[in-house]
Amino acid sequence: MNTEPAAPSTPEAIPLQFTETTAATPAASDISPDDPGLLLSRETSILEFNRRVLAQSLRSDVPLLERLRYICIVSSNMDEFFEVRFADYLEASRLPNAGVSDRDVQAITAEAHRLIEEQYAVFNDELMPLLKREGIEILNHVDRDEAQREWVDHFFQKQVRPLLVPIGLDPSHPFPLVANKALNFIVRLGGKDAFGRENTIAIVKVPRVLPRVIQLPDRLLPGKQAFVLLTSVIRAHLGELFPGREVEAFSQFRVTRDSDLEVDEDDVKNLRQALRSGLSSRHFGQAIRLEVVNTCPASLSEFLLRQFDLPEGALYRVNGPVNLVRLNQLIDQVADRSTLPALRFAPHDGVWPEKRLPRNQSIFDRLQRGDVLLHHPFESFDPVVQFLRESVNDPAVLAIKQTIYRTGSESPLMDLLIEAARRGKEVMVVVELKARFDEEANINWAERLEAVGAQVVYGVVGLKTHAKLLLVTRREATGSGYRLRRYAHLSTGNYNPKTARLYTDVGYLTADAELTADADAVFQQLASLGKMKPLRQLLQAPFTLQRRLVKTIDRVAEAARAGEPARIVVKINALTDAPLIEALVRASQAGAEIDLIVRGACVLRPGVPGATERIRVRSVVGRFLEHSRVLYFRWGAGEDDEVLYLSSADWMSRNMLRRIEVAWPVRDAVLRQRVIDECLVPYLHDRRDAWVLNRDGSYQRVDSAGISAQQALVRRSRSSER
Repeated sequence: MNTEPAAPSTPEAIPLQFTETTAATPAASDISPDDPGLLLSRETSILEFNRRVLAQSLRSDVPLLERLRYICIVSSNMDEFFEVRFADYLEASRLPNAGVSDRDVQAITAEAHRLIEEQYAVFNDELMPLLKREGIEILNHVDRDEAQREWVDHFFQKQVRPLLVPIGLDPSHPFPLVANKALNFIVRLGGKDAFGRENTIAIVKVPRVLPRVIQLPDRLLPGKQAFVLLTSVIRAHLGELFPGREVEAFSQFRVTRDSDLEVDEDDVKNLRQALRSGLSSRHFGQAIRLEVVNTCPASLSEFLLRQFDLPEGALYRVNGPVNLVRLNQLIDQVADRSTLPALRFAPHDGVWPEKRLPRNQSIFDRLQRGDVLLHHPFESFDPVVQFLRESVNDPAVLAIKQTIYRTGSESPLMDLLIEAARRGKEVMVVVELKARFDEEANINWAERLEAVGAQVVYGVVGLKTHAKLLLVTRREATGSGYRLRRYAHLSTGNYNPKTARLYTDVGYLTADAELTADADAVFQQLASLGKMKPLRQLLQAPFTLQRRLVKTIDRVAEAARAGEPARIVVKINALTDAPLIEALVRASQAGAEIDLIVRGACVLRPGVPGATERIRVRSVVGRFLEHSRVLYFRWGAGEDDEVLYLSSADWMSRNMLRRIEVAWPVRDAVLRQRVIDECLVPYLHDRRDAWVLNRDGSYQRVDSAGISAQQALVRRSRSSER
């Protein structure tokens, strides 16, 4: 079917249905679906995604501070790339038959260097001049006048100097333990120390408690907003830290370490305690990357490489601060002034869908009449919080069960679960302790829940619980007595109200007997670890999800071979799973038309004649982080010849085989069409935020002045409530 008509002239004009076509007769091909030539490098694909994020910082239609924020996002993403992905990649290169050679490592390293160089070029050559033009300046020491230097000196003496402990290196003062991503200075000193010795190298560790961006008082630069970086403050006073010595050379530096927290789950008695004890050691894993400023003398960078046992390729010389993530502090401190153009995105608050979910009506009463679909952030996450709040306050609610993956250190949902347990309701919470970089917050919540009597379990050994489920059991009166009825919320995203304002996700409120029974069976299995009967509606990883998806894709392929309508549209965050890729290739070879909307890494190579020429891959990078997982399949012309799933799982091997995930069908025809209209069709027509994956693995922006799916959906949600 044709899904690429001419772009509508306004966001509101996005077409709201797929256009049906009949599958073309496939050409004969001898290319096997598992041909390695059909695959792209996963690591390269991740770097390409970050290049698309970086491109947002060059867009003139994006507010200036938001452009700077994209710079920070790239830095954060690259930190995680080195901490997790590249660390695993290096480990694989040391193993025989792992398929990763030294040449592969060198190629990825070179690509990472190019990306980071591009990032700093955008920061220095594009954004810094624009910020200065708007009266926002970052003043280096040479730029500061006498009054400004006096203020900085006072700040250093009162706020910074008391916390610094410079360490001169000698046999009794070995190289200190440097934490992951911590800011440090290395200094080469001339002269002799207080004891007449010629130790020349010193390290200054900068405490994390110090702010990295400091705003100067308005009186020091009238009419402008001036900032100094902590690195500049310390750099200007390095000599004071070493009285009687000459500072001959220095550099900021930062080391990125392998931070994947691993415990042998088969060999621990208490997973929570094992993870708690392992959190402190995470900061001191194997060094992966060393960052220094580009003026760092070779003698100092070589010294650091030796200390961290790193090769030359692991050294990244940057033209600016070694941690651009911390510039988020500047973005937060800049004041909005009426004389300035809009520096940030206009505030966005998702609308409460009053027509479909009236505020003055019980959510339980509403769900008895049918399911409710919520599309975040265009629609508010508040109804989900209200659903749980109503459950806590309702005496008829007997039990609440919920999965927690990433909920944050502050969470109204967790507070409500704690209150439910205090009120004597049966509360069961499946807390995923191994949610990367959220382990400590989740451990803290688990301990607080247990303290009030909630039943807390940590999923299944060897598997992460990534499914997003909230199940409420209520005792309701009937004509002959009472019955128990279940209500559920299923989601493609996390139970985190903050990220629900920034990520696109779909939530599904339901009282459907089969769906809620399946959800209850999943909770029972996670608690008891027992075998369960086949689920009626839910697909669950690691049991049925991958197998059913492959079977459904093959069904589409059969329809294509028979000349019937055959269509697949999938919106996910990553595509790396080999069996699913092979199934997509078979369907393409059979003649099915396939559109993949993949935000991040996609290793399937599109457009290969005889194999993937009917597969199109696009990525949308806009104001909101695309996070929803929507899977549409059609294998004929009949009303029952299609299915649409919402899912918590990306199409990666870890999600299919090493996680607890769920996918559920949207069986209500009206809601199914709404998902198609809002989550798929607009993204296939996006002309502003969309990128198309080329056969060589590069991405090309579709346009820069056309339609934006996200903007259209913001307008649509507001107008629908009006």
